Amino acid sequence: MSVEYMRHLDRSVKYLHRQGAYLTVKKGDEVAVTTISWGNMGFEWGRPVFAVLVRESRYIHEMLEDNTEFTVSIPTNKEADEALKIVGSVSGRDVDKFKEANITAHKSKTIDTPVIEEADIFYECKIIYSHKINPKNLRKDIDRISYMDDNYHEIFYGEIVNSYTKEEL
Repeated sequence: MSVEYMRHLDRSVKYLHRQGAYLTVKKGDEVAVTTISWGNMGFEWGRPVFAVLVRESRYIHEMLEDNTEFTVSIPTNKEADEALKIVGSVSGRDVDKFKEANITAHKSKTIDTPVIEEADIFYECKIIYSHKINPKNLRKDIDRISYMDDNYHEIFYGEIVNSYTKEEL
């Protein structure tokens, strides 16, 4: 697994932070998606991990709280910019994001949560740990800039159990 993970790492980090990625969660029959641009990939506890930051006020946070998995789908083309913008600016409580952004949930290879077909790099993750940002432990300049409204993130750590590209989908 670590070899597959590393094969996609450079491109993934570049596009995650430049234009964002899709975070997808499935709970029962419901599938939710949002745009993320804050995330981290590395090795924790001797395994490849994708850590995603989700604000507690977001609908997808509710779905992640009692869940065991998520997927991250990273587009590498500029055509995805508009869809990422739509997915990140409306709430799944009120809008069918898949329809609005013209994106498609596609069955993943290993877990039950789908990936986004229009993306190019995919990570299937099983949640192994989460924790809420504690403002007391956060450097003041970061707190002031990133959390003016006290709407803090929770960080969900997912063990990467599969990683592949669109060609392998």
